[in-house]
Amino acid sequence: MAKNTAAADTRITPQDIENKLKALQGDVQGKVDDKKTTIASVAAGGGLVLLLLMFLLGKRSGKKRSTVVEIRRI
Repeated sequence: MAKNTAAADTRITPQDIENKLKALQGDVQGKVDDKKTTIASVAAGGGLVLLLLMFLLGKRSGKKRSTVVEIRRI
């Protein structure tokens, strides 16, 4: 039987694996960088709306439950 010499010549080296992983990481990193500013803007806007909503609800609740004390002089 003849051995397949083509399979013996094509060994995968650690450098091959490293190059392939760097290429995959580069693609993903580019996509993440594109979306990062959009996500940060949406998060900041959502936080601002939430902060304003909590402020207004707290202010309303304070007026609703506040006690009015009337002092009269006799």
